[in-house]
Amino acid sequence: MGVARPIGVVRSIDGSSNHKSWKAEAGMRRKKTMAIGIASGLLCAACVLLYLQDVNGRAEAARTEALARYGGEQLEVCVAKRDIAAGESVDAAAIDTKLWVADLLPEDAVRSASDVVDRKATSSILAGEVISSKRFEETTASLDVPDGFSAVSVPARDVQAVGGAVAPGMSVDVYATGATSTDVIVREALVVSTSASGADAQGDGSVKWLTLAVSPDRVQELVAAAQSSELYFVLPGEGGDAAKAEGDER
Repeated sequence: MGVARPIGVVRSIDGSSNHKSWKAEAGMRRKKTMAIGIASGLLCAACVLLYLQDVNGRAEAARTEALARYGGEQLEVCVAKRDIAAGESVDAAAIDTKLWVADLLPEDAVRSASDVVDRKATSSILAGEVISSKRFEETTASLDVPDGFSAVSVPARDVQAVGGAVAPGMSVDVYATGATSTDVIVREALVVSTSASGADAQGDGSVKWLTLAVSPDRVQELVAAAQSSELYFVLPGEGGDAAKAEGDER
């Protein structure tokens, strides 16, 4: 009986020693894992920092170039005080000058109001917009006139052009009306341009003239009618051909 107790004590001491050794090894593993994680995190942070430095460097280079180009961080430029319609001549009252961040300016920003006053805008300018010289560039408009036809412009008003609804691409019948009679001058004349369309559009969007493609032998009569009477431009509806045929027979 006296011999069994020391054996039990020895076993207890051995088991405790093994347990401590296992805990020590586990602790070492955790420390290694933590160290690896920290190293990986630092490496990722370094990569991100290098990337941001590269991006910031390029942005700063672009900013430096812009500042050198415009001569300062802010620049006084011309800004539209109100909407300016295409075809409208710009007056001084429509222009204001403001300081603008140079980086955000278009390359062709107008700096002096005298550069655009009394010039006709070739495209619309919105209120608050930095005025650009591109808004005043002349455009070379080309008319798409069918082969075998001639283009001729005649005066018109909204009331004579179906309330201003006549637009390029439509075909119209042209009537000349005088004090005693109304006659058809041209049938199915192709509208190739109007004062309310394209770069030459009027500020109020109204129709003041039409350009028609007509047979060459009808040009003289059409011009003479425009000088001596009022012209009306009619849009034929569905079944218009049959109605015209009946009218011609009568």
